[in-house]
Amino acid sequence: MRLPFHVAPSGGWHAEPRVSAWLTAVLAIIVGVPVADLFLPPDIHLAHLLAVAPAFTVAVATTRLTAAVSVLAALALIAAGAERDSLTTESVLVEFGSLIAVSALLVLFSVLRDRRNRELARVRRVSDATQRVVLRPLPARAGPLSIASAYRAFDADSTIGGDLYAVTRAAGSTRLVIGDVRGKGLATIDSTAIMLGTFRALAHRELPLPELVAHLEGAVRWDSTGNAGLELDVGETFVTAVIADIPDDESAVHLISCGHPPPLLLRRTGATLLTVPEPAPPVGLGALSAVPYVPVTFPFAQGDRLVLYTDGVSETRDRDGAFYPLAERVTAWSDEAPADLVRRITDDLAAYAATPFNDDMALVVVQRDG
Repeated sequence: MRLPFHVAPSGGWHAEPRVSAWLTAVLAIIVGVPVADLFLPPDIHLAHLLAVAPAFTVAVATTRLTAAVSVLAALALIAAGAERDSLTTESVLVEFGSLIAVSALLVLFSVLRDRRNRELARVRRVSDATQRVVLRPLPARAGPLSIASAYRAFDADSTIGGDLYAVTRAAGSTRLVIGDVRGKGLATIDSTAIMLGTFRALAHRELPLPELVAHLEGAVRWDSTGNAGLELDVGETFVTAVIADIPDDESAVHLISCGHPPPLLLRRTGATLLTVPEPAPPVGLGALSAVPYVPVTFPFAQGDRLVLYTDGVSETRDRDGAFYPLAERVTAWSDEAPADLVRRITDDLAAYAATPFNDDMALVVVQRDG
């Protein structure tokens, strides 16, 4: 969602009139120079303006069209010289040679630009495929829940970064994780993949929530140790996360917080932070602490919405340095459906930010339906 959060596909219908207008101006130059030379005094010669035609074309058109316009410009220069019987003069020959050289350079530039654009398109396709494998889109429904989400990567050319989320179904409940890997951007993809892969792989085993988090801890620790060797800095890799279990037949949500910002429970009466009294350390640092993984239960009734987010949302600042007041803003939108609420927050966040976003961002809204 790159309003900044989503890049909508651009249709070709609005690009063609713009290109056509440019080409009309280019053709007017190519035709106008020889015609104008028929009426101008012999000491005034406009042939040097023909170099403008390929220069304009390369800005908006393809390599083939740029080459075609270059050929037409060269023919127009020959026609203008022939009109005045000056085709073999030193002045016209220099102009002709200059036009050919400029046109060749512009065509070469267009070839290199098109090659780079194709490479960028391939990189984008690989990035999109990676996102679909690692950071799969969340389902619109899971059991009695409606779900909507938004994601923004720190790297402008990537669709995946250090924030993560996933939803899985167990027998009679829905499990959800949202997290933030230490660091940001593409450098965090490895830890993101380990965290999400482990979460999904254990879904079918229907483990108790504390045991599930313990397995996530072990996977992140194993990955960081394997990547760093024996001289691992034990604080080098970790993931703040909230792991939630939402039973189908119980008006409650069970949470384990691992150093992550607390979710918001949104009701018509207002928004409440679901603060866990004794949160566990971030995933990957649990071995350094004796704090057990103890789920905390909060009410989650029909019509309630759960807003889960990363610090890319809560730590966005305005021009005065104030953090984004998420709880205050969502209270005003308590009647919105999940998808509309996500859209409201992302649009409002973009308007609120004083500077371009400098962190990954993930946002999930879950509503219990009837």
